Amino acid sequence: MTSVVPSALALLSVAEMAAADAITIAVGTPGIVLMEKAGRAVADAVTRRARPGQRVLVLCGPGNNGGDGFVAARLLAERGCRVTLALAGERAALTEDAALAAETWTGPIETIGTIDLAQHDLVVDALFGAGLSRRISGEIEALIGRVNAAGRPVIAVDVPSGIYGDTGLAGGAVIHAAETVTFFRRKPGHLLHPGRALCGVVTLADIGIQPETVFAPGRIVPSAFRNAPDLWHAHLPDPAAGVHKYGRGAVAVAAGGLSGVGAPRLGARAALRIGAGLATIICRPDALAAHAGRGPDALMQASAADTPGFEAMLSERKVDALLIGPALGLDAEARSWVATALRGAWPCVFDADALTHIGAHRSAFIAQLRRRAGPAVLTPHEGEFKRMFGEVAGFEPERGKLERARHAARLTGAVVVLKGPDTVIAAPDGRAAINDTGSPALATAGSGDVLGGIIAGLLAQKVPAFEAACAAVWLHGRAGEALGMGLIADDLPEALPAILAQLDD
Repeated sequence: MTSVVPSALALLSVAEMAAADAITIAVGTPGIVLMEKAGRAVADAVTRRARPGQRVLVLCGPGNNGGDGFVAARLLAERGCRVTLALAGERAALTEDAALAAETWTGPIETIGTIDLAQHDLVVDALFGAGLSRRISGEIEALIGRVNAAGRPVIAVDVPSGIYGDTGLAGGAVIHAAETVTFFRRKPGHLLHPGRALCGVVTLADIGIQPETVFAPGRIVPSAFRNAPDLWHAHLPDPAAGVHKYGRGAVAVAAGGLSGVGAPRLGARAALRIGAGLATIICRPDALAAHAGRGPDALMQASAADTPGFEAMLSERKVDALLIGPALGLDAEARSWVATALRGAWPCVFDADALTHIGAHRSAFIAQLRRRAGPAVLTPHEGEFKRMFGEVAGFEPERGKLERARHAARLTGAVVVLKGPDTVIAAPDGRAAINDTGSPALATAGSGDVLGGIIAGLLAQKVPAFEAACAAVWLHGRAGEALGMGLIADDLPEALPAILAQLDD
């Protein structure tokens, strides 16, 4: 790892969370104490929604998740709720802390097949936690279907039952929760779809696990994070440091011909709005007049008829970062420009058509990527990612978005931005961030071109590639949130100054 980040942003895998529990227990906190605090946090969440006297159904599974449910059931009964507890399996099969928690419950224990959902006002899902490793089937699958059909609010313990904590993928039937109470740190599955959409509000509860203990040297080293300003804000340029336009970085945008004038201009405009001092479009000669006739006046343009001309433009001009791909074209000349970018040492963002060329010539172009002297950022959406890596071992969909992005970063030596409503940013050294800003309004033509320009503008200002990509994705998402439905991609760069100003307030 090359950067220190706040542990509050850490996303823990199932194995890391188990290790955090084990470390805490080893240094003197009994497991049943952690379970009591977890159950109390669940009961508190229910109490915020249910009035005394309402009927609460607590569904308990055979493991520690079920133990949390037993604790919550006892506390809710003490607070005046009418509690029904149903257990998947036999009470005698409970072990360790879950068995101890069950001993404190003095009420009856129902079987899950006999429960009438219509007789309850709220449901606690304590069936399975983030460590689920198999597809749910049989009687529990039927129960989950009945819970979802009943339409009662569900409070899930750790993750909604049926969601895999490391991937957010669904193992068959899945509980649809109104709120999910998790402990110490979020898991990737809380931020990755479909898990993110099924968790409802995620409440992070403190159960007594101390960060300074579990993240001490030689213990857990988190490598996945929720994308937020604390992850990258310290790397953003000081506006006072660049006293002239070249001091603030120069971006070149490789463009195609007349049929694709808009996309590269969106990227160039975004690079300027994020703070780059200069942005220049390098297009085919037939498109030069069209570019010259469109704003903003601050945007420069130049033409290159062929690859030698493109190489000359890059060598003759100050170039601190290159964006290549938006409306570049899919012909042989465009492919040659991509090869030139791969050979160069400039920090480079490969997007759109450039990714198609890389995928079509995977072996040769990925080998060039790995040899690049300068940093590279790849920005595929799922379709482009599949075209690049779909037939390569290690990229099977069941591995989940986080692992697939990490694998692509290791394979290419580039920072990979795997776009979507749960964009994952992965670095070759194993660091990764999952983004949770954004809006469905961003699903519009040109939105990705703007994102590529923001990344290039930050690279030109000497922001490291991983932090530049994380910052760009977060800011791009915030711009989408601020503008809302009805936005067009042209609006996104214009929203950046206000969002940047808020960061410094």
